[in-house]
Amino acid sequence: MTTPSPSSKSVSFGVTNAIFIGRSIRLSLRNTEALIMAIMLPVMLMLLFTYVFGGAIDSSGNYVNYVVPGIILLCAGFGSSSTAVDVAQDMTNGIIDRFRTMPISSLSVITGHVAASLARNLIATGVVISVALLVGFRPSAGALEWLGALAVIILFILTFTWLFAAIGLVTGSPSAAAGYGFILLFLPYLSSAFVPTDTMPGWLQGFANNQPITPVIETIRGLLTGTPIDGSVWPAIGWCLIILLVSLVWCVLAFRGKAGRR
Repeated sequence: MTTPSPSSKSVSFGVTNAIFIGRSIRLSLRNTEALIMAIMLPVMLMLLFTYVFGGAIDSSGNYVNYVVPGIILLCAGFGSSSTAVDVAQDMTNGIIDRFRTMPISSLSVITGHVAASLARNLIATGVVISVALLVGFRPSAGALEWLGALAVIILFILTFTWLFAAIGLVTGSPSAAAGYGFILLFLPYLSSAFVPTDTMPGWLQGFANNQPITPVIETIRGLLTGTPIDGSVWPAIGWCLIILLVSLVWCVLAFRGKAGRR
């Protein structure tokens, strides 16, 4: 078998990624149960916290404005976690070996899953925001603030999708990938997503204030509702970029180790 020349690979790089992105989108559309759950779970949590717990947490009735930014990130995190399962499935069902026989970069299969997850999660986020507006969410953001919030949300989704992709690469099965990914979904509950961190026990406040999720939530909340951001923007961006870089390197190294691809 002749080895494809570097030029043939570079010419087909864009087409290869487009094909794998299309493949991942089609797989997402076929898995309608997962897509519906990625939308319904955050919506149900928002309704639960707004109508069941909201009155006890904030008797003024404005709790929906506080909780929606956290629900948005919870939605993004839950949707991104399915990437770990999809990647683990591809790594264990033998299809990567088939891709390795083709004159393409088989790492593009991971890029396809990430791009499809980003599109899927942006749709789910739009649905969650629409439902939030129906139940009383009243953002004060202008056009620039909305664009800024959307940019932060996209960066967060991209970051955690690559992180979940790396988890899917290093786990031995889709079920294990789902288990490890589920652990990360607890982070929003240990942040300022649902209650201010100063209401937490002192031993927990340090972690809640300095973990990656809290500055991202405070940035989105400040942009959408006009609350003080208090210097959360740069920590939010910094955390996301660091995790994104680590996840990218982790993905490349893990894929080379498992697929034997240089």
